[in-house]
Amino acid sequence: MKTIDSIVTQAAGIAALRRDIHAHPELCFEENRTADLVADALTRWGIPVHRGLGKTGVVGIVKAGTSDRAIGLRADMDALPMQEFNTFAHASKHAGKMHACGHDGHTAMLLAAAQHFATNRNFDGTVYLIFQPAEEGGGGAREMIRDGLFEKFPMQAVFGMHNWSGAKVGQFAVSPGPVMASTSEFRITIRGKGGHAALPHTGVDPVQVACQMVQAFQTIISRNKKPVDAGVISVTMIHAGEATNVIPDSCELQGTVRTFTTEVLDLIESRMRTIAEHVSAAHAATADFSFTRNYPATVNHPHETEFARRVMVSIVGEENVLKQEPTMGAEDFSYMLDAKPGAYCFLDNGDGAHREVGHGGGPCVIHNPSYDFNDDLIPLGATYWVRLAEEWLKP
Repeated sequence: MKTIDSIVTQAAGIAALRRDIHAHPELCFEENRTADLVADALTRWGIPVHRGLGKTGVVGIVKAGTSDRAIGLRADMDALPMQEFNTFAHASKHAGKMHACGHDGHTAMLLAAAQHFATNRNFDGTVYLIFQPAEEGGGGAREMIRDGLFEKFPMQAVFGMHNWSGAKVGQFAVSPGPVMASTSEFRITIRGKGGHAALPHTGVDPVQVACQMVQAFQTIISRNKKPVDAGVISVTMIHAGEATNVIPDSCELQGTVRTFTTEVLDLIESRMRTIAEHVSAAHAATADFSFTRNYPATVNHPHETEFARRVMVSIVGEENVLKQEPTMGAEDFSYMLDAKPGAYCFLDNGDGAHREVGHGGGPCVIHNPSYDFNDDLIPLGATYWVRLAEEWLKP
């Protein structure tokens, strides 16, 4: 593993910043303290800062030479609305908020790269350090773009990175094409006719309609789309009724849809609407159908993906750069890849053996209340950012 010596030397200080961020998690568009910490560090290192894109976003600007070429490196800053189970010293101090996805570590790795760039600029062009808010459902990437990210800071490509759990520390994964799914939400209100549960023939039971509807949705996956096309429909909430002896007037279904392509998403939305309306009509009920498209699929560009892979190989060797298995999870870096060429990679966080005494009893996987980012990744992730920028902007 060929990490940069100066980054390794400074890693303990960056790890302390990471733990400070972990102890003070902030949710979507509330990352004021985190943004202050990031901006203060960049300013202290002599890196100009632009603030306010996407409300709480921070962009550091590192220039060298005379070229007008530029690259963007992105890290997300926000936490999740969940209670942390860990009790070690840097556990969350804010009830119901936790850095359970490693965005504290993503911010730390990019800060470590920034600290190196402050005194080592072995490139010709500009590196934009993008510290993004509100990845966890807020669409912070979209909001930064709407506020002029790519107009104010023109760049030829943009790259992102996420820690990933379960594999050996020191391994990267990157592949061209779809690597994370689009995410959509649906809400269906089935309206029947309430009545006495002992006299079902006098009413229209929306719960029975809902049960048939949930089963019918899965035929879209098994019988309407091509078997080789990925797609998920998950009904995750069913709300109805207030008493055991009363048939309710209505029943509400909510859930999520995940796909890698717009074509499959169009098919699923259309078929779900048809099924909801016609299953309801078949039972003398009606349905209000709402479908909201959130993040698009995250699709890596081939040239930039191969470029990133070569940089990874130069750091950790061919055997430690794996094929990226696509996941049906979603990521708002997709908006950046829709606007600019680039690639999104995974960096393995290990199996949890790095966690200190006082960690929760659960596994060290993202979105788990016992998770913690592995500080050993800071030098490796920062080295990748530095080498990626140096190679992209090679004189």
